[in-house]
Amino acid sequence: MRVSKHILNIFVTTFLCVGYFALPAAADEAELDRLFAQLQKPELPEWEQVEEKIWREWSESGSASMDLLLQRGREAMEEGNVVEAIGHFSALIDHAPEFAEAWNARATAFFLIEEFSLSIADIRQTLALNPRHFGALQGLGRILEQLEDDPNALKAYQAAYAIHPHRPELKATIDRLERQVSGETL
Repeated sequence: MRVSKHILNIFVTTFLCVGYFALPAAADEAELDRLFAQLQKPELPEWEQVEEKIWREWSESGSASMDLLLQRGREAMEEGNVVEAIGHFSALIDHAPEFAEAWNARATAFFLIEEFSLSIADIRQTLALNPRHFGALQGLGRILEQLEDDPNALKAYQAAYAIHPHRPELKATIDRLERQVSGETL
């Protein structure tokens, strides 16, 4: 499904300029603030453990039944049952629309079946609820690259990197896109 580059440009620019001022609806903001402060340290040999703790915090809705729906959706996705996963994530969103990770999980499932417009819509909601969601920003970058919108893909990747500067593949992607966008040959 093709999405107008103009619409994508408006979305990316609006989010990157305004999106960081929204308040995320996370389970334990104090703990997340502490973890994100750690993630900003230039020398952080255990960044993978910090990232894992962030993902764990993001995956806690505060309801055992909602967490079970998230788990079932993720399991279905891992087994290749993307449509079933979308059903679980949609049910979760219906019952807990303020749970950012539900939107992010469904965005990932939509990406897997190349429903880019639906994925972008869910990423937008994820970021409205959780502006520090580096995974959603990186996913947005991947979609924009698929849609051959390298300048906006670069913006999304740079926003993810500003939040989480330790992923080597992300830095390599940014470097590659910076060269492409500036017209340098690879």
